[in-house]
Amino acid sequence: MEKVKKTGRGRNIAVIVLAAVIVLVVGALAFAGNYLFRFALDPQAGGMLSAEDLDNLELEGKYAWFAGQAGDRWLTSHDGLKLHALYLPHEGSHQYAVVCHGYGSIPQYEGGAAAKFYEMGYSVLAPAARAHERSEGRYAGMGWPERRDIVAWVDTIVEQDPQAEVVLFGVSMGGATVMMTAGEADLSPNVKCVIEDCGYSSVWDEFAGQLEEMFGLPTFPVLDAASLVTQIRAGYGFKEASAADQVAKTSLPILFIHGEEDDFVPYWMLDVVYDACASADKERLSVPGAGHGEAAKEDPELYWATVEAFLDKYIN
Repeated sequence: MEKVKKTGRGRNIAVIVLAAVIVLVVGALAFAGNYLFRFALDPQAGGMLSAEDLDNLELEGKYAWFAGQAGDRWLTSHDGLKLHALYLPHEGSHQYAVVCHGYGSIPQYEGGAAAKFYEMGYSVLAPAARAHERSEGRYAGMGWPERRDIVAWVDTIVEQDPQAEVVLFGVSMGGATVMMTAGEADLSPNVKCVIEDCGYSSVWDEFAGQLEEMFGLPTFPVLDAASLVTQIRAGYGFKEASAADQVAKTSLPILFIHGEEDDFVPYWMLDVVYDACASADKERLSVPGAGHGEAAKEDPELYWATVEAFLDKYIN
């Protein structure tokens, strides 16, 4: 009888220890997932320019030119956020470039691309992504919720000018954003082509690489936990937010650009998105020696000659 009691007590202790271990593991994963979520996507955790920073922003060259020439545009998103964009009209033109910035950046920093498109005769709309610049939003969307915002921004252009011919252009997170937008079924047919520069294949792929690079941690179970936290708090999961899956749905002509020395959004992602793209009209440009987002800077003549030749095929 005593032996039975001891055995039962031993089992109870084992169950308690196991439960305690499970609680500790779940708690640790919840902490890690929440930490990574805030580190990457919460502007209040740092990394984004504050309103005070924006008020004191000092710009030079084409950045200052674009910020000084462009006016403000506002849009209310489908989920009630007030979103901001800079808009520079080109009088008499029916050609429009929607220029999407990268993570932690602002529309003003796209002044170089804006100036190039303006020189080519395009009106330029440069939206601020959610939780960036003066756009509302609690969390950065890495291009996934922003794809719906770009659809809405394009609709405002078409409402203003039914003859509009629109190109979507983006760098880094902006590149991922325009690829994700390209796969939306209700994207206006006035969008004639897409140009993406160093966009990631998916948010999962991008964060997996950064997790290993910055923290030396495996994707499982840490990234799974962060994705779950993001799903709960921001409404999307990292695997769901896939540029590769979106371009697999599009017939739009797309130009894919990537610097061969990019180690932030790795160069191999170019193959992933290019191969996934269902469009019969797709091109790619690899720029030797270019790091992340530096393809235009590394070889501006090759970069913009390729862009202009691509645009000439699909826009009047």
